Amino acid sequence: PLPSVSEEGGEAAPLPPQCPPHLDAVSRSDMVALYCDTLLRGCKAEEAGDAMNKYLLEKLKMKENNWLGIWKANPDLFFINSEDLVIPSVGILVEVTWKPPQSSSFQIKASISVVEPFASNIANMPRELVDNILEELDHCVPLLEIYPVEGQDNTVFEIAQALDIVRFFYDFIWRDWDADESCETYAALVEERIKLWCDIQNGTIPAPLGHRFKKHLEKYKVLRLELIQYQSNIEEEPTEEEVVECWKKYYELVMLCGLLKIWEDLRLRAHGPLTPRILRRRKGYRDDRKTVTHTVAKTMTAEMIKNFSLDAPLQHHENLNAALESCYSGDTIVIFPGEYKAVNLSMLTEDITIKGTGKPEETRIVSEPTHDTFVLSKAQDIKLMQLTLVQQGTVDGIVVVESGHMTIANCVLKCEGTGVCVLTGASLTVTDSEITGAQQGAGVELYPGSTALLEGNKIHHCNNTRASETSPRSLGGINIKVVPVPKLKMKNNHIFSNRGHGVTILQPSEIPASAEGVGELTASGDAEETLSKLMQDLRLEKNTNTLDDVKDIAVVHS
Repeated sequence: PLPSVSEEGGEAAPLPPQCPPHLDAVSRSDMVALYCDTLLRGCKAEEAGDAMNKYLLEKLKMKENNWLGIWKANPDLFFINSEDLVIPSVGILVEVTWKPPQSSSFQIKASISVVEPFASNIANMPRELVDNILEELDHCVPLLEIYPVEGQDNTVFEIAQALDIVRFFYDFIWRDWDADESCETYAALVEERIKLWCDIQNGTIPAPLGHRFKKHLEKYKVLRLELIQYQSNIEEEPTEEEVVECWKKYYELVMLCGLLKIWEDLRLRAHGPLTPRILRRRKGYRDDRKTVTHTVAKTMTAEMIKNFSLDAPLQHHENLNAALESCYSGDTIVIFPGEYKAVNLSMLTEDITIKGTGKPEETRIVSEPTHDTFVLSKAQDIKLMQLTLVQQGTVDGIVVVESGHMTIANCVLKCEGTGVCVLTGASLTVTDSEITGAQQGAGVELYPGSTALLEGNKIHHCNNTRASETSPRSLGGINIKVVPVPKLKMKNNHIFSNRGHGVTILQPSEIPASAEGVGELTASGDAEETLSKLMQDLRLEKNTNTLDDVKDIAVVHS
């Protein structure tokens, strides 16, 4: 059985409080002074590990007696299904005995023994299991896994601070590729990483982007260890399969390494790098032109499929990702009520229909906060029906139509970043749907040369948080980027409660001579004539729509 987190009672006593984190209260300038001017002053990248060990050893030598700490161990040491745990580590109260290592180049370890009474953050942690694990480890664990307990003398408090400082170095500053980088001093590289960390902590870099960066950094470290472990397990001459697997792991590491380096470029990090996209090849229709209906539900019953045709081939999937991977053009995915996630929505290439059963609010699809895109389509003709899409943290629009045509019918789109984006040459039809909550852009954004038909929709509470209430850059409900002019048809839409305008036409202040489609704007010799015609067409469209915002239609110069 999986353990429960200890609060009171149980076989194990609750853990005492540990010393508070030291760096939480340290300013950026003080952190830069600590690492760059003191600990790593004059160091090369390959010397940094020795410098941190030397600093930690000096603090440890000040304490002659044993001291108490909490050993925070990887749950994988104790439990087979550790991914089901809601805690990041297993905490055990231990007594720490430290002896100087023979060389400062090695990882510093400490001897530990369990303290009586037995205390852990796992209420039903078996004491015998802990003893067996420690026997296997020869009672020695990495010192950085030990967190000193509060209420001991000042020397232990200083050791706790030193451990915190060294942990931060390895968690956020150190990179294994630093020795290959061209930099006048390693300290200069460290300073930029400290600035990046501070910008994430204080919100200068938006929280979703910061979370994504941390996730990529952690993924890099995990993959690096996996590659090292995989190589060490090859005893003799590697087989062809082993060589291929090594190269695959190495290539993924190189990709992540390049991505993380982009973050450390001050000119790019404000927006964050986009994860390298894996392009999916379009499969098209099956050879026999037959189509399949894919059902998606966590639990399936006979009652749920009674309305399906007996002649229709059915495939059932417990998750949406599996259904999307199995689809060919012409297929239909039917999703039963519930909440789902699917990263494969960001790589749609087949002409399929994805629809919920019942009311839109009963079938919710939620984005992964650490991914760049939520729904991205390159299909020639794809349909989303009777769904609620909930955007959480993704950078791009809630739906991006990169090419081809997409139909959105009877859906609710709860945006966080930007609404629906229709890129150059792509087309969109939205009917009887609701688009709300976009914070970084408009509810619908039409790029030059795109096409959109909007009918019977509600577009509301879409704001541009980069602008003030009165700023002309408040894009509001619909934003049209001209050169060449997008084609927009609207009928029976209600656009209301948006910061800014109902429809915004974003006109470039200067039109580059080489711009594609510029002839459309300048054929008459005057770009204003084409813009005026667009405004007139929108005025005519307005008669069949309701626009309740500050200014229904406005021209904004970019």
